[in-house]
Amino acid sequence: MKKVLFGFLMFAAMMTPLVLTSCDDDAEEKEVPKEEEKELVGTITEARTLDATVEYLLTGPVIVQDGGTLNIPAGTVIKAEKGFDKYILVLRGGKINVNGTAVAPVTITADTDDAKQGHWGGLIINGKAPLSGGTEGTTEINADHKYGGTNVSDNSGTITYLKLEYTGARSDADVEHNGLTLNGVGNGTKIENVYIPYGADDAIEFFGGSVNVKNFLAVDPDDDMFDFTQGYSGTLENAYGIWQTGYVSTESDPRGIEADGNLDGNNPTQTGQSNFTVKNMTIDLRLAPSTAEGNYMHDVIKVRRGAKATIENALVIGQGQAKDLIDMNDSKGNGDPETTISITNKLTTAINGEEVNGTAIVTKAEANTGCSNDIFNWTGYEF
Repeated sequence: MKKVLFGFLMFAAMMTPLVLTSCDDDAEEKEVPKEEEKELVGTITEARTLDATVEYLLTGPVIVQDGGTLNIPAGTVIKAEKGFDKYILVLRGGKINVNGTAVAPVTITADTDDAKQGHWGGLIINGKAPLSGGTEGTTEINADHKYGGTNVSDNSGTITYLKLEYTGARSDADVEHNGLTLNGVGNGTKIENVYIPYGADDAIEFFGGSVNVKNFLAVDPDDDMFDFTQGYSGTLENAYGIWQTGYVSTESDPRGIEADGNLDGNNPTQTGQSNFTVKNMTIDLRLAPSTAEGNYMHDVIKVRRGAKATIENALVIGQGQAKDLIDMNDSKGNGDPETTISITNKLTTAINGEEVNGTAIVTKAEANTGCSNDIFNWTGYEF
């Protein structure tokens, strides 16, 4: 995970979005030409609703301002041009409602058939929920946008049945998007049934906040599957992470879970360090056994820098290589020794390092079931 202050000029962010229609538009308003109607870019300051019959092209940043709401109905498809500045950002006080269904999910993907990881940015939500130390944070891709606050139950909207494909574009080696970035998001926000395949950096990262996420599938994220930091205090329930045959990471330390108590381990004395729960998790390493960098998982579970985790019903399967099953140690501070982990290891290749490195309350269960894959039938992914 990386956190770098980075300001960059978003000339497109000041444009009026031609494709977004107000919920209370006058029926006699002049019709917008179809070719312009497809473009998606600009700021949203009030309620705007997309049209599921239109295929949108994300040509620049979409910024949902304080007081604005972006509504995306079931079945909507948004295709993103290639580039770091192609992303959707919901600011504090703004909302996004992704109203997909199992038969008609919302899809945000690349605009080309030969896309790779890191084609476009991703989805970022900034909320007003607490961070470690009671501080504010600055959005990784643009330090002008703050997140965090004191409202545990802050509501940034609803996300159901959403596909985010080919995310994680980067501006340089230290500043890159995740698939779904949740910055200080409160537990009044509903996030369920999310599928993020083929993304650079992390599939999902929680920077503080208290939001709960349920039914999450990550396939071939370049770095971590599930990342927690800066005082996150919610629950991730039913999480499934897969590295497929042929997977190769460009990152230095890809993991299943990576958890920091505070941001980058730079504030070990802060109050409110990460203390979160993961229920029902499967990590499936299908790649061939290898100790070559990029071809193995460094740690299936890494809890460090003051973080405390409660991990229930975890299952690790596949033939892939992993250095450590569980690692609690770090040069910037170890994980909380009261961390509890129940895990079943069914990897057919032996762990190359330690089963448990450091101190935690670990139960090596025989028959954990992990996360059921049936709940992801709506994605079309073939398990």
